[in-house]
Amino acid sequence: MARSRSDRRAAKLGEPKPGEIVLGRRSSRTGSFRQSPIWVPGDPEAVRPVVPGETYPLFVGGILLAFVALFVCFHHGYLLLYGDAVAHLAIARRILDAKWPGISQLGGVWLPLPHILMLPFIMNMRMWQTGLAGAPMSMISYAAGVAGIWRLARRSMKLRWALLATTFYALNANLLFLSTTAMTEALFLALLIWSVVATSESIAALRANDTVTARARMMLAGFLIFGQVFTRYDGWIIGAIIWLCFAAAIFKSSADIRRRMRPHFILFTIIVAAGPLLWFWYNAHFEHDWLDFLRGPYSAKQIERRTAPPGQHYRGWHNIGWATLFYTRTAQIDAAAWETGFALMAASLYGLWLSFRRRANTAVRARAESFTLLLWIPLPFYIYSIAYGSVPIFIPQLWPHAFYNARYGMELLPALSIYAALSAEQFEIWLKSRTVSWAPLAARLWQPAAMLLCVANCIAMMYFIPLVLKEAINNSTTRVSLETNLANVLDTMPQNVPVMMSLTNHVGAVQTAGRSLQSMVSENDDQTWQIALKDPARHAAYIIAIVGDPVANAVAAHPQGLAEMEVICTTGQPCARVYQSLLWTPASAK
Repeated sequence: MARSRSDRRAAKLGEPKPGEIVLGRRSSRTGSFRQSPIWVPGDPEAVRPVVPGETYPLFVGGILLAFVALFVCFHHGYLLLYGDAVAHLAIARRILDAKWPGISQLGGVWLPLPHILMLPFIMNMRMWQTGLAGAPMSMISYAAGVAGIWRLARRSMKLRWALLATTFYALNANLLFLSTTAMTEALFLALLIWSVVATSESIAALRANDTVTARARMMLAGFLIFGQVFTRYDGWIIGAIIWLCFAAAIFKSSADIRRRMRPHFILFTIIVAAGPLLWFWYNAHFEHDWLDFLRGPYSAKQIERRTAPPGQHYRGWHNIGWATLFYTRTAQIDAAAWETGFALMAASLYGLWLSFRRRANTAVRARAESFTLLLWIPLPFYIYSIAYGSVPIFIPQLWPHAFYNARYGMELLPALSIYAALSAEQFEIWLKSRTVSWAPLAARLWQPAAMLLCVANCIAMMYFIPLVLKEAINNSTTRVSLETNLANVLDTMPQNVPVMMSLTNHVGAVQTAGRSLQSMVSENDDQTWQIALKDPARHAAYIIAIVGDPVANAVAAHPQGLAEMEVICTTGQPCARVYQSLLWTPASAK
């Protein structure tokens, strides 16, 4: 009876034992000779890359956890607490629902990938109103991030400790909340984690002379970087550093490897550079300033200037020490309950030192384990951003004891998850090396105890309300009240008449009212908007002017033909005045 090729290969190599490493397998693919180790599943003590099919159960588990989180957050009305989530949904909506729909509606500061990913769901009015249109993107991203953490951790530690790192990441209460919203954190973390996975696997294959796998993973890394670049500005720096890693690895390879990798590396470079260049073009074409995202009216610098008291700046401005304190403290509280974040950060830094110390080990080098260090890039990026990028972070534990941008600490969660687990694994090794009678039992119980600590951490964070959710609740109270009152007024207005209102800060009112954005005279159509500001009564049937916004200024300058209907005042928010035009006539009657 004829035998399959796999049977013939097994007979040639012999039956491997659990955990045995087989080297030098010849691949059936042309031009590829795989000298990378092939680990046989079955040895829990082996530190190895994942085998085919090993990642999928983690992804499915992440999806199930995300659905549980969605049920809880939807039931409690958490999906639209963040004003930024409301704004992201509105940007996605106006790409299709506007007088002039299209890519010009993407905006010029927030990067567009999250809005594009929401497009399949955003035109459903119910999904827009409830915020569910942003959930699929974040839920899938969360599950992908969980699977990616597992894939990275298996390259660095034993199976049970990789499970600990993955569990700690997956059960982070802040991340579970963000995985149900239209915020960008879950998406960016997934892209960051998988770009590090692709980089590690590509360079490991490159060191094993497997150029086919190296090229495939390098191209995957390029597309993941492209996605990062269009998700958050952190991705620009991460992409540049990953490009340098590939350039250095290929440069150190043999001449034959460099020759085979050169065309794909050139294409990889084009993909990495295309993201920033396209965004420069977009800003130059639609915003008339190629650096509008950096210095325009909605940039971080201009927002900080408008909100800070004259002559004053937030703590951490041009101060690396305070910036480091604010960011690391925020990352601790985002990742761990109560004050246990100090122990988590200490363990992670020890794990970082361990990783750096063993980087020259032959097996570690073969796995390209050191490239997991790329997960730490958000640390210097945000320290610099706080100190010199006009990006303040406020948390209740530090003066001025407020809530602002606390979610930025989430970018360090992957690094804390993996390197704290690496430190915990080292503690187990230390216990096994002790000769005292209690040490073997303690070593055996340490990993289950650490798993229970992960569960306890999640429960404690939910009990005390996780910081990112607490920030959303605290900052949404007055905004939601005002937008609800405005939505009640919008409900009384016919759907087919234009309503003039600035949507920069309170587009949630239109969302709550379930009104089409196309019926609004707003900044979404700048040409019509600028004309309407010069004569509000002739360009809209109703006008909603909020104190200090462009409509209020236009009404003060051109009050002719306007009859005041109602004044809406909400604690903590500027008052809104509602006018009816006495001069507006439908286009068909003109």
